[in-house]
Amino acid sequence: MEDEQRCQEAATAARMLAQEQPVGPRAAGTVPLVGCCPLLAITRHSSTCGSVFRPYRIPDSSAGLQLCKETWCRAPYVASLQFVWRLPGARAALRGVRTAVERHSRAEAATETAAGAMERAVVRCVPSEPKLSLSFALADGSHKNMQRDQSEPLGRALSRIATSALKGHAKAAAAKKSRKNRPNASGGVSCAGPGPEPAAACEPVVKLYYREEAVAEDVLNVDAWQDGAVLQIGDVKYKVEHNPPAFTELQLPRYIMAGFPVCPKLGVEFGDPAGSLFRWYKETKPGAAEPEGGGPSSLSPSSPSPGWTETDVDERVYTPSNADIGLRLKLHCTPGNGQRFGPSRELESVCPVEAGPGTCTFDHRHLYTKKVTDDALIRTVSYNILADTYTQTEFLRTVLYPYCAPYALELDYRQNLIQKELTGYNADLICLQEVDRNLFTDSLVPALEAFGLEGVFRIKQHEGLATFYRKSKFSLLSQHDIPFHEALQSDPLHKELLEKLALYPSAQERVLQRSSVLQVSVLQSTKDSSKKICVANTHLYWHPKGGYIRLIQMAIALAHIRHVSCDLYPSIPVIFCGDFNSTPSIGMYHFVISGNIPEDHEDWTSSGEEERCNMSLTHFFKLKSACGEPAYTNYVGGFHGCLDYIFIDLNGLEVEQVIPLPTHEEVTTHQALPSVSHPSDHLALVCDLKWK
Repeated sequence: MEDEQRCQEAATAARMLAQEQPVGPRAAGTVPLVGCCPLLAITRHSSTCGSVFRPYRIPDSSAGLQLCKETWCRAPYVASLQFVWRLPGARAALRGVRTAVERHSRAEAATETAAGAMERAVVRCVPSEPKLSLSFALADGSHKNMQRDQSEPLGRALSRIATSALKGHAKAAAAKKSRKNRPNASGGVSCAGPGPEPAAACEPVVKLYYREEAVAEDVLNVDAWQDGAVLQIGDVKYKVEHNPPAFTELQLPRYIMAGFPVCPKLGVEFGDPAGSLFRWYKETKPGAAEPEGGGPSSLSPSSPSPGWTETDVDERVYTPSNADIGLRLKLHCTPGNGQRFGPSRELESVCPVEAGPGTCTFDHRHLYTKKVTDDALIRTVSYNILADTYTQTEFLRTVLYPYCAPYALELDYRQNLIQKELTGYNADLICLQEVDRNLFTDSLVPALEAFGLEGVFRIKQHEGLATFYRKSKFSLLSQHDIPFHEALQSDPLHKELLEKLALYPSAQERVLQRSSVLQVSVLQSTKDSSKKICVANTHLYWHPKGGYIRLIQMAIALAHIRHVSCDLYPSIPVIFCGDFNSTPSIGMYHFVISGNIPEDHEDWTSSGEEERCNMSLTHFFKLKSACGEPAYTNYVGGFHGCLDYIFIDLNGLEVEQVIPLPTHEEVTTHQALPSVSHPSDHLALVCDLKWK
């Protein structure tokens, strides 16, 4: 009888709990039920709102109960409750209490969800565009993207939304009916049983509210859809987000290798990558997650993600390890601008992580460049990275690079090596030649931007030049790029040179046919606005018999650089990088270092007597090759020699250190360049320069 009575008292306690009879607050933790007025505590945990403790009064006669800690989960909340009965025969009462608590928790959670965060309706409205876009999810699960004229009255847009909602409801109802009539496992037809057909749905009421007042339907769309407004479609409310940060482009590289940084290509509107959030995942085992085609998709942050495990990387760049080989990667990213965030997106890699090539030619060099230099130094890189357009010809694959594995010439493979090599130098300035436009936008910009560099690009013909600078050290003041042939013909700076060349029509014609360009950027120190620097980058004509053409191109370049660094920005130092296609024994190099070239130099007849163009040239710079005269910077099967230089103005700069080139053994490990461990047929020049 005594046990029966205690069970009845416990059941009463459960009923009172279900009716929610709270008492005052109580501290968290184990709550002993002692005295004549014991307490039962429900603990609710949420990752976003912290913990809420709500105690309940229990009848006096149940003082023999003691509360301990045990959890069972109901995402996203946890209810914690356990009774330990000192008397036997009370387990039935315990089950009753648990049932009541769970029922109460479910009801309360549903209420909180309904009253909590609203669905989002994203509005994109740009003054320069005639239409605005409106994106939201209907109650049937379908997603709507609408384009409406900004000058259209709000009423028309709301009417169109109502029609879309009605159509969505009809489709959902038809799908439900189709499922009911689908044959079941026994060969019969599933049926909901007799009963009247559901009444046809009515068009829902659609309203837009701002500050709890309905917006008039004659207000134009451009003025109606304000940030923080509330769109109501039937019983569902949506919070309007006006121009939130959003991804316009999101892409992972196709080829991913262990040990090489993965840098997603991002396009962010109304935000920036620096203010965005990133989280990386990998498959729990090969093939554990079904591929979704590699495209971006919506992501619900609280939804489970079977087949994926979270990594500890929450930055834009992820470097897979050997443990990731065979696994695909997934990136969860949320666009932001430092103040608010937009809709999250999710992107999966198309292919799994593959093994890397082992030791690369630049790995040892990275030991000298582990950290970014201090403000007194400028780490400078010049590098011809070998344009993809030149690796795809049959001549290069079979004659010039027959020793290189075909897959190692593919850009998807080489860009991994290029990214790793460049980011590992921690450079302040990077001047690149033979840069494909797509490689610049899709690979180099995302990768180097993630490491703090910003870049500018100048197209030549099929490829071009790129200059990157560290944003924490420099800002871009101006650009002064020129095509050599156009500047020679139209710029008064080169009038005298053009008159000299006009005496040799054949040579003049050849010079004006060349498409080479000069990229010139003026940078200003972010730490000291009085410090400015002129950074020039070029790739001179390549042909072995084009010595006189390179002399003319260099004369144009130096005259233009002098105009920028002396006339436009008086007395600023110069760094001149490039692939000059000239060894130290050639006239071009002599001209740069000595400041003059005589009219009887042999390079004026480099292409024979027919194209002879004898003239003397001078310039006023005091230039030096910062990395000296290496044995070679270009090493292919049939040639090796020094073609690349970083020329510096000795009046404003000096060399602090030169990063050693790879050893000959490293360069020739796979016979010559490029190879599976080196992405180009050139070597990068790297040095630390110091302001004088």
